[in-house]
Amino acid sequence: MRNFTFKRQLLFVMFMLLGCLSIQAANDGLITKQITIKLDEAGTLPDRISESRKFLITNLKIVGEVNGTDWLLIREMAGCDHGLGKTDGKLSILDLSDAKIVKGGLPYVARLDNEQYTSNDELGSYAFYGCSGLTSLTLPSSVTSIGSYAFYGCSGLASLPLPSSVTSIGWYAFEDCSGLTSFTLPSSVTSIGYRAFYGCSGLTSLTIPSSVTLIDESAFAGCCGLTSLTILPGVTSIGWYAFEDCSGLTSLTLPSSVTSIGSYAFYGCSGLTSLTLPSSVTSIGYKAFAYCSGLTSLTLPSSVTSIGDEAFVYCSGLTSLTIPSSVTSIGDEAFAYCSGLTSLTIPSSVTSIGDEAFAYCSGLTSLTIPSSVTSIGDEAFAYCSGLTSLTIPSSVTSIGDEAFAYCSGLTSLTIPSSVTSIGESAFKGCSGLTSLTIPSGVTSIGSYAFYGCSGLTSIYVYLEKTPKLGKDIFKECDAKICTVYVPTGTYDDYFVSEFGYFENIVEFDATGIDKVTTSTDAKELSRYSVNGQRLSAPAKGLNIVKYSDGSVKKVVVQ
Repeated sequence: MRNFTFKRQLLFVMFMLLGCLSIQAANDGLITKQITIKLDEAGTLPDRISESRKFLITNLKIVGEVNGTDWLLIREMAGCDHGLGKTDGKLSILDLSDAKIVKGGLPYVARLDNEQYTSNDELGSYAFYGCSGLTSLTLPSSVTSIGSYAFYGCSGLASLPLPSSVTSIGWYAFEDCSGLTSFTLPSSVTSIGYRAFYGCSGLTSLTIPSSVTLIDESAFAGCCGLTSLTILPGVTSIGWYAFEDCSGLTSLTLPSSVTSIGSYAFYGCSGLTSLTLPSSVTSIGYKAFAYCSGLTSLTLPSSVTSIGDEAFVYCSGLTSLTIPSSVTSIGDEAFAYCSGLTSLTIPSSVTSIGDEAFAYCSGLTSLTIPSSVTSIGDEAFAYCSGLTSLTIPSSVTSIGDEAFAYCSGLTSLTIPSSVTSIGESAFKGCSGLTSLTIPSGVTSIGSYAFYGCSGLTSIYVYLEKTPKLGKDIFKECDAKICTVYVPTGTYDDYFVSEFGYFENIVEFDATGIDKVTTSTDAKELSRYSVNGQRLSAPAKGLNIVKYSDGSVKKVVVQ
C-alpha cells in the first residue's frame, strides 16, 4: 500500500514539472501540449527552460513580465537568434496575453552596431524578425507600438489580432508575411509605416480606420491577394507606392478626407475596374494609376488642378475619360498607351499638353484641342492611328517633335497662323494625310516633319519667305502626285529649298484674299483656278470664288 502511494506521488510531481514549471525530464520528441510558464521576475525565463528542451517546445504561454533576456530566448525558440541567424527552434504558437513587456535585460538582437533592447509596453524592432515558423501569436494587451521589422518574414503567421492599445505600426513591420490572410487594424492606430505590410500576398480584405491620417510609402505594396479595401474618412494622404501591384483589387472609393495621391500609389492595380475620387483631391501623382489596365471609365473631380506625368499610362481598358475644367496641365505620358480611349474632350482651362500625353491612344478617333492651349508637347499624340479629325486652335504657337507622328488615319490638316515652329518629325508617318496648309507665321519646320506622308496631293504654303528648314522634311512623300502651291514670286526660293523635292510647284495669290468673308445669303457668281482660268465646276486644289455681295474667297477643294 505504501509502495502504491509513493508511486502515485512521484507521477504527480513529474506531471507538474512537465506541465507547469521547469522542463527537465528527458524526451526526444516535440512537446506539442501548451506549456505555461509564470515568471515572478523579468529575465528569468532562461532559468525555467532547459537547453535540452528549448528547441522542442511548440506551444508556449508566458505569464508575467518579460524583458530583453527573456525575449532573446523566445526568439531562439521561434527559430531566429540574436544575430538574425536561423536556429532549430520549433515554437509555432505563442500566447503573451497575460505577459507584459518591460525595459531591461540583455539585447535580444545584436547585429553589427544594431542592438535592440526592450522598452515598456513596446514590441520593439526586430522582435520576431525571421521567425517564419510562428503560426499563432497573441500579444500583450498593454502594447502601444509595433516596431520596425517586428514581424518581417513571419511567413507562417496566418492571423494576428492587435490589441486596442496599439497606436503606431513601424517600418517593414509585417513585410513578407505572405501567410497573413486576416488582419484587423484597431481604431487606436494613427500611422502605418513605410512598407509595413509590403508583400503580404495572402491578405484578402482590409479596413483602414478613421484614426489613420497617413498611409506611408509602399505600406501595402505587393498585397496582390487584396480584393476588398475600405479606407474610412480620416486619411489625408496616400503615400508613394502605397498599394502598388495590388492586382486583386477590383474597386476603390477614396474618402473625402484624401487631398493627395502619391506617385505610384495604385501602380499596377490591374484588376481595378471602378475608381471614385473625392472632390477633396487636388493632385494626382506620377504614375499614380499606371498600368491599371482593368479601369474602364474615369471621372476626375473638379478639385483636381494637375494630372501628374504618366498618371494613367497603360490604362488600356479606359474607354471614357472626363477631365474637369479645373485642370490646367496634363503631364508627360499622362494617358499614353490608353488604347481603348475613343473620344476625348480637353477642357478650356488646359494651357499645356505634356510630352507623349496621349501617345499610342490608337482608339482615339476625334480630337478637339481648346483655344487655351499654347503648346503641344513632343509626341503628345504620336501613334494615335485611329485619329481622323484634328482641330488645332489659333492659340497654339509651337507643335513639338513627333507631336502627331504616325497618326495614319488623319486625312487633312490646317496649321493655324499662330504657329511659329513645327518640330522634328511632327507629322511623320501620317500616310493618310492628303492636304496640308502651312500659314505665314511659321518660321521653322524641323527635319522629317512630314516624312512618309505618302498620301499628300496638295500643300498650300502662305510664307512669302522660306522658313528655316530641317532636312528630309518631305522624304517618302509622292513627289510626282503632290502639288505645292507657293506665293506669287517665290517659285525660285522654294524650288531650291526642301520643297524642291516635289516636281510640281505652282505659284498662287496668297495675299490673304481668303480672309474676306461673305454674307450668309451671298451666292457664288464665278470660280477660277489659281492661274486665273475660269472653272465651270469645283476643281481639286485651290479655287478662287467670287460672290454676289462682291466678296472673294479662296476655297480648298479635296
